[in-house]
Amino acid sequence: MGGVEDTEPPSKRIKLSSVDLESLSNNSSFLAHINPLGGQMARPLPFQGREDVIGSKGAIKKVEFVRVITNALYSLGYERSGAILEEESGIPLHSSVVNLFCKQVLDGNWDGSMVTLQKIGIDDEYILKSACFLIMEQKFFELLEKNKVLEALETLKNEITPLGIKKKRVHKLSSCVISPLQRLSLGFSNMGIETSNSRMRLLGELQKLLPASIMVPERRLEQLVEQALDAQRESCYLHNSAEGCLSLYTDHRCAKDQLPSQTTQILQEHDDEVWFLKFSNQGEYLASSSNDKSAIVWEVHENGEVTLKHKLTGHQKPVVMVAWSPDDSQLLTCGMEEVVRRWDIHSGKCLHVYQKTGLGLMSCGWFPDGKQVFFGVTNRTICFWDLDGKELYSWKGQPTSKISDLSITKDGRQFISLCSETTIVVLDRETKNEKLIEEEQTITSFSLSKDNNFLLANLINQEIHLWSIKDDPKLVARYKGLKRSRFIIRSCFGGLDQAFIASGSEDSQVYIWHRATGDLVRSLAGHSGTVNCVCWNPTNPHMLASASDDLTIRIWGLSKANLKHKETYCNGIIHHSNGNSK
Repeated sequence: MGGVEDTEPPSKRIKLSSVDLESLSNNSSFLAHINPLGGQMARPLPFQGREDVIGSKGAIKKVEFVRVITNALYSLGYERSGAILEEESGIPLHSSVVNLFCKQVLDGNWDGSMVTLQKIGIDDEYILKSACFLIMEQKFFELLEKNKVLEALETLKNEITPLGIKKKRVHKLSSCVISPLQRLSLGFSNMGIETSNSRMRLLGELQKLLPASIMVPERRLEQLVEQALDAQRESCYLHNSAEGCLSLYTDHRCAKDQLPSQTTQILQEHDDEVWFLKFSNQGEYLASSSNDKSAIVWEVHENGEVTLKHKLTGHQKPVVMVAWSPDDSQLLTCGMEEVVRRWDIHSGKCLHVYQKTGLGLMSCGWFPDGKQVFFGVTNRTICFWDLDGKELYSWKGQPTSKISDLSITKDGRQFISLCSETTIVVLDRETKNEKLIEEEQTITSFSLSKDNNFLLANLINQEIHLWSIKDDPKLVARYKGLKRSRFIIRSCFGGLDQAFIASGSEDSQVYIWHRATGDLVRSLAGHSGTVNCVCWNPTNPHMLASASDDLTIRIWGLSKANLKHKETYCNGIIHHSNGNSK
């Protein structure tokens, strides 16, 4: 607390003597070094002639402002600067009574500190009693440490118990007399040379307890600045940048250039239309599947380059989707009404093939523990299997679409699937309660947000709907602009805190909307065929991938000033980055 080290208490300051301060004041070169402009430019102006407030709106009390700055200087370890500010401003960080109280606590003058505490001016009786409790508790433990058991018992009986608060704590204190282990559980064990540190911690606890007008909360200026930065970030309409981008020098505002809008790579390893892609949970890999009956695992390097890791073959039909295991070590690939294969990501080997005689599998997913998998089946059931291929149980439903999406929440409790062309069911696996998301138009696909509280539904009428599913389902936003007439188009959440929605489209564009407002903020051109699926890297808000009927995958990143036409290399083949955005 305070000083260079966090453990130093807020009031244990190195005070400069009056002689030191006078010598500093008389040192013109020192003052010139401090403020070469003579203090004219940086001096805060009073509000409408009032000297007690500053700022353009007169909302900042000068005394509080100076005390907070002084507190910050001491907290940063600038003891001399803090003392100079107190001297020059005439505004002490703490009153003389509070300074005396702090000194008495650090010196272990318990009787004196109790007397001084009464003079500080605390109106709230409970706060006053709580402060007394903390002080007497410290006294109690220090007496026990010195083996002064009778004196400790007297303190407990005559000074702590009469306060009439924290009775359970008092009971635990009494047990400390005969059980040193109990002292450890209460955070007071083997003080020894740690006595000074424990008193510093006590002073910190008292500081938190006492009114801020009496003792300025430690690091208060940092808290105020962080609150201001948080407010700027929350009000930033297009915020999609990392924490380190916020500066105290200027108000924060992200422009559109913080959204992925420039093609950084074109991946051309598929031999037919690319239907689906998904980044791994940690964003280190990208998996894609295609009408060419293959899936590809791509590696995402730290510099943003994406390279081929494994091409997974073995399906006899087009691969309609993929699903990452929770730890990203394995991948499921689902053939169209065929089988599901489980692959090892590091070796690229197929570990198991899941199939049902006479039936085909249409979709796949993982349980959160990574020990079970589930599949949508052509006979309108959902089957649950262990990793070794043993079918555990199945649910009968009425999914009417062969592209039915399936999802499960991170706690494994809620299962989400299509139950009719226009309805999504959210089923609680424990209570068997169902929540229905009912649309007027046919649902073609859906996706679940990272926090499991929202769901995106793509509709046949060229709209995307955002539903809140935390409680009773509620439609909260609509996104328009994409083109869809024949194909399955998939959308996704993405960006920092998933503040944006992205989607493919049959007009070869990638569209990005502001999630909260529904405003279309970007349209990305570059593909020459329908964009079937998009996916935002979950750990890199500046990376987006799109899969298209033009046989390619595009990796989108940030646009750069004066970006020149350049060539990017993928697996030894030169590809030109010619994508652009509107």
